[in-house]
Amino acid sequence: MRVLMVEDERYMAEAVAQVLKKNHYSVDLENNGEDGLDSGLSGIYDIIILDIMLPKMNGINVLRKLRENGIDTPVILLTARGTTEDKVVGLDSGADDYLAKPFHTDELLARLRALGRRKTELLTDGIHKFGDIELNPHTLVLFCGKKEKTLTLKESQLLELLINRKGMISSKDIIIEKLWGYDTDAEDNRVEIHVSLLRKKLTLLESEVSIRTIRGVGYVLTTVKGEG
Repeated sequence: MRVLMVEDERYMAEAVAQVLKKNHYSVDLENNGEDGLDSGLSGIYDIIILDIMLPKMNGINVLRKLRENGIDTPVILLTARGTTEDKVVGLDSGADDYLAKPFHTDELLARLRALGRRKTELLTDGIHKFGDIELNPHTLVLFCGKKEKTLTLKESQLLELLINRKGMISSKDIIIEKLWGYDTDAEDNRVEIHVSLLRKKLTLLESEVSIRTIRGVGYVLTTVKGEG
């Protein structure tokens, strides 16, 4: 399960991340609201742990932006505030759970497990759509009308990322970070290879969708009509 933790207290965030990794979670860290929002909008996370008091953009605004953009990833709000009013504002903004600091990591782990089960129970088809294609990330199958192609895991993750960024350009750095993690030694050519392979499968499906290269910037999904 992949977790995004947005927390500006670096020591605490790194300590929690280590505990989560020992419990077989994959964890990415961001330390301000703007970067947290950018990562959350990728749509690749199973759960987001989001602090309310953040620099650049507070957690409530990050949460609202995520929900406005159709990101339904379960969110646990973390905060030093524990008042009923804060809880109501957070839950009304789209949070799924609320945990006040200081907290015990066992409680956080329990809530992560509960949200993970709830996400599985509430999952319908999990299909990602853009233009004339539909991606099922659970079976790694890409559909275009009656035609279909099986993708590799990384191809599926790449396409899911591009779809969920909703027309935003994705740089190679963003793709590497989201698909391979912060500590990877993956290089730009690995992204180029997966983009090339994915393009071939879109061509074989005779899809109107293509991956456009913005030279020196990154990649974006487009259609023949110019929109998804």
